[in-house]
Amino acid sequence: MHDRLSEFDLIERGEAERPLGEVIRDRGPRQPPPRSRRRPQGAGLSILSLVIFIIALIAAGTALALVLRGNQEAPPPDIPEEEPVTFRFGDMVLTPIEGMPLNPYDKAAFVRDAKGRVTYEQGGRRARAGIDVSTHQKDIDWQAVAADGVEFAILRLGHRGYSEGGLFLDQTFEQNLRGALEAGLEVGVYFFSQAVTPEEAEEEADYVLEILDGQALAFPVAFDWEPISGDTARTDGLSGAVLTRCAAAFCKRIADAGYRPAVYFNQTQGYLHYDLRELTDYELWLAEYDAVPDFYYHFDLWQYSHTGRVDGIQGDVDLDLAF
Repeated sequence: MHDRLSEFDLIERGEAERPLGEVIRDRGPRQPPPRSRRRPQGAGLSILSLVIFIIALIAAGTALALVLRGNQEAPPPDIPEEEPVTFRFGDMVLTPIEGMPLNPYDKAAFVRDAKGRVTYEQGGRRARAGIDVSTHQKDIDWQAVAADGVEFAILRLGHRGYSEGGLFLDQTFEQNLRGALEAGLEVGVYFFSQAVTPEEAEEEADYVLEILDGQALAFPVAFDWEPISGDTARTDGLSGAVLTRCAAAFCKRIADAGYRPAVYFNQTQGYLHYDLRELTDYELWLAEYDAVPDFYYHFDLWQYSHTGRVDGIQGDVDLDLAF
């Protein structure tokens, strides 16, 4: 009548003394205990090894970070600084003016000939030989000058007085202009300035243009400002900045009239007084008496002697090269 076995059946099978719950479990398959309750052999040793490995990994990472940080904070290796570029002028050491074109000429190409004149030829191009003159050379035989190899002449047109500041025409300008052109020489002119303001320099330029009256010239119209030595002059103490402005004012006036302006100077003026960067739009005429010019910056004309000798001129005369 009942599905369960009676107690007597259990007694017959020898199972009557077991609790009923155990009898039911015995009838099913025997399951192993849960995995979490089983501790494999050597489990304690594996955990310890893992802990040691983690600690070692942390220590290695920390050491690497310290090394990297040390490398970042280490000062850069000492790099020797390059010596600044300098050049000498007399007993002075000068630093080049930034942005000023440099002397482009090959010193080996300058040659002094049998007459003591300097020639220059490079890359198939030859510098032309010339002179510059004033009333100090008195009467000149221009045909003889041309026959002696002179190709151009720069004539003093006039000057400003250094005491009262008047403007004066060179006494031999007109005859020199006529004679040089008739002899086939190319001609330029210069004005001996004693301007103390840009306005005076413009006045000098206007005076030159008035005298030229449209006369065509193959060579420049030059601004020649020089200090007066051995006497008191109205130009004494003029600053380089004002002098540069005077030269620029003269040259602009000349350029506006259609002529080629130039600025004449010696090395002292070029290095210590003029700011040549303000004058690079105009031709530069250097006075440096030597067989080879060592002026550091670019120039277009070079007066290399004031004691030259040329047929047709009595006494000394300035010698020039035009590059």
